[in-house]
Amino acid sequence: MPEPSVWREAFRDSAPVFFGYLPLGMAFGVLFSSLGYHWLYAPLSGLVVYAGSAQFLAVALLGAGAGLAETFFATLLLNARHVFYGLSVIDRYPKHGWLRWYLIFGLTDETYALVTSKKRVGRDPDASYYGALTVLNQSYWVLGCGLGALMQHWAAFDARGFEFALVALFLVLLIEQLRSFMHPRLLVAAVVVSMVLAALLGKDFLLLACALCLGVVVVDYRRLPHHV
Repeated sequence: MPEPSVWREAFRDSAPVFFGYLPLGMAFGVLFSSLGYHWLYAPLSGLVVYAGSAQFLAVALLGAGAGLAETFFATLLLNARHVFYGLSVIDRYPKHGWLRWYLIFGLTDETYALVTSKKRVGRDPDASYYGALTVLNQSYWVLGCGLGALMQHWAAFDARGFEFALVALFLVLLIEQLRSFMHPRLLVAAVVVSMVLAALLGKDFLLLACALCLGVVVVDYRRLPHHV
């Protein structure tokens, strides 16, 4: 169990995620509850699934009457980018135990941004910090899902414009990433690769862009003097 000081540090670092997850989770809860499901299924989805983009996709698929196979493959393609996230932070997580598996399960875009932008002054953050950070971020999301579903259950609620919270959240996390970034050439390479693939492939560029950017990072790492 993390110490109180660890919880305070994780809460301070995760504050931007709270202000993004709460309204965005509420938007999901409103949309999910509007399909006619019991409002409790919305926070349960945040607890068991915990994948914002996949949950919004599920709303669209459920509304369209999609089958299980279609839902499975659509979700797999949408969240395949998390494979690349995991590869870059797996050495920071515990080697064994239930906490390792929970941290892997709870590695969202926003949690990844916080983990990788954490300034390493003195000793590195330990597993208890990562655990507290992940628990807090998921609790924000579950809370938002539940509040939105309750609002829709009690009265019809218009959630148009709520999705902008995700854009604002990513901008805040991007600024933090840029402040702690130590290799501008890798940033330039990632931007160029992403822009070229976006122009060529449209909305389907993300997975290939992640793979190519990972290749660039691996090649650059092998060129460093400490690599053997």
